[in-house]
Amino acid sequence: MRIIAGQFKSRHLKTSPPAGTRPTSDKLRETLFNVLGEQVCDCTFLDGCAGVGAIGIEAISRGAATVVFVDQSRKASRMIRENLSGLGIAEGFKILEMDLLRAVELCSREGTRIDLAFIDPPYDRKDIYKDALDYFAQAPLLAPGGVLIFEHSKRQELPEAAGKLIRTRTLVQGDSVLTFYKSEAV
Repeated sequence: MRIIAGQFKSRHLKTSPPAGTRPTSDKLRETLFNVLGEQVCDCTFLDGCAGVGAIGIEAISRGAATVVFVDQSRKASRMIRENLSGLGIAEGFKILEMDLLRAVELCSREGTRIDLAFIDPPYDRKDIYKDALDYFAQAPLLAPGGVLIFEHSKRQELPEAAGKLIRTRTLVQGDSVLTFYKSEAV
């Protein structure tokens, strides 16, 4: 697994993900960041169910101001720390070793506003998709113009809307789908 573009382009990451972790492919990561483009620069980025941290590290490489990595696995959190350290990244991130919903509640209580949130739980954990979508739809966690993105199986359909969030785009690549939500108020 390698960083695709930006400051750390072509650098490799350690990848020994915990059991049950499905890293986002390089090709899908490239598609995601091509769609996001300049929105990544100077943003606050959430990498939910981060695994080895490839998505969040890609965001740092492309100029994100802050990345919040969330994974409840101790092994995954250790891999994120090792990958960040291996690239010499010492600031501009926070690692929350906890359940995704607890992490987004903590961010909300702390007043963190997320510009871009990428959430990639295990495909069979439909509860995480539903709970995260419901929370983002109700809590003032997304910054104005913020985007919530889920990676999921093409066999799973996410709703067109949830609260103030509406689905704006869906991209299918192999068995994986990226579904984008924005606030209808924006």
